[in-house]
Amino acid sequence: MTAPQIHPSAVVAETAQIADEVVIGPFCVVGPRVKLARGVKLVSHVVVDGSTEIGEDTTVYPFAVLGTAPQDLKYKGEDTRLVIGARNRIREHVTMNPGTEGGGALTQVGNDCLFMVNAHVAHDCVVGNRVILANNATLAGHVHVGDYAILGGLSAVHQFVRIGAHAMIGGMSGVESDVIPYGLVKGERASLHGLNLVGMERRGYTRDDVMAVREAYKTLFAGGGTLADRIDNTEGQYASNQVVAEMVGFLRNKSKHGVCQPKVQDAA
Repeated sequence: MTAPQIHPSAVVAETAQIADEVVIGPFCVVGPRVKLARGVKLVSHVVVDGSTEIGEDTTVYPFAVLGTAPQDLKYKGEDTRLVIGARNRIREHVTMNPGTEGGGALTQVGNDCLFMVNAHVAHDCVVGNRVILANNATLAGHVHVGDYAILGGLSAVHQFVRIGAHAMIGGMSGVESDVIPYGLVKGERASLHGLNLVGMERRGYTRDDVMAVREAYKTLFAGGGTLADRIDNTEGQYASNQVVAEMVGFLRNKSKHGVCQPKVQDAA
């Protein structure tokens, strides 16, 4: 273990908790309640403030701002937290805000994520593992993003929306409704355009899983009856398939924004 390396121009509060092997580069500012785990690297000109924890071997690039007050008019200075996991790459000008009292007081980011230039994670968001936010992708407050989801450049997700695991959000999309796991959505007001089959292939899903998900998708979004009926039919037909079960479970956990649907011509 080696002692932290702190550039002489950096401003680091005496009460900040700085682990071994941390590197704090030129002109960084680290607040009094910040915790930096082993191997964290702040390249330069990074601001980390508030009750913020950054996990092991995470690298933060210049002009990122993490843990400053949430952009919520209801926030009155209460002590809330931002917890960032291990091995993340947080690129230039990324912003992440802590939670609010009304939203659980915690914003949480998982492990092994990539946040490209100008990405934003708002208050009370929960971001899973191995998530990618491309340049200028933004999450409003209270958004939940599942593992392996990818948000394209300039996309924006409405507050309280859920993005399922392995979903793909096309660039320049405005997402106002929940996106099913493995779903592919795009458009100015995003609609469902099928499944993220390329992502499933890259992550080693079996042919049987891919076929089951494709058939389940057709049942869910191109079948007859109500969506509740179609969910029941899908669950009964594919009860033994874990991938389909994940999609069904997501749909049963309703939210006030509803589920992103395909346009008529895309439903089949």
